[in-house]
Amino acid sequence: MKSIFQYFQLYNSLSKEAENAITEICSIIEIKKNQELQTFGHTCKTIYYINKGTARIYYYKDGIDITESFAFENNIIARVESLFTGNPSRKAIQILEDSEIVAINATQLFKLYDTYPEIERLFRKIFEVAYVDTVNRIEGIQFHSAEERYNALISEEPNILKKVPLKHIASYLGITQVSLSRIRAIK
Repeated sequence: MKSIFQYFQLYNSLSKEAENAITEICSIIEIKKNQELQTFGHTCKTIYYINKGTARIYYYKDGIDITESFAFENNIIARVESLFTGNPSRKAIQILEDSEIVAINATQLFKLYDTYPEIERLFRKIFEVAYVDTVNRIEGIQFHSAEERYNALISEEPNILKKVPLKHIASYLGITQVSLSRIRAIK
């Protein structure tokens, strides 16, 4: 749990009491490569912190597997559209390498907001950063070439090629594996 609180510290300080309250609503999950952390049609009620490993959010469109996002060690992943609306998600979360995950019960977390305003502030800041990341991703698709998006991804996560199959990287970038191979060959 030390790692998750170091991550939280990047956004907002927590009192020892708030840390203890969060610890009580968490559980540690060990999950193997290629397993689903959340399945399609699942209503998200959990926020996950990746202590060790890699995950992706993905969906199918016209029978094609498309990666929406990746999450690496020391990062949060959740189906927020489902979490906040209570509707089942049309997307799933898949583990890409053997992982250790901290699962935070979101229903209980949201109840802590009234007792611990610092917890509410913490998660507001985390979700704000995630929202900005989503906007930046959309703008990247709108305004940058596939090569520029690839270079940005490699810059942000230099080890991604060791952790993630090329087919998932290509779908994340919105290109074919052949196009990705051409981009990589230029390097």
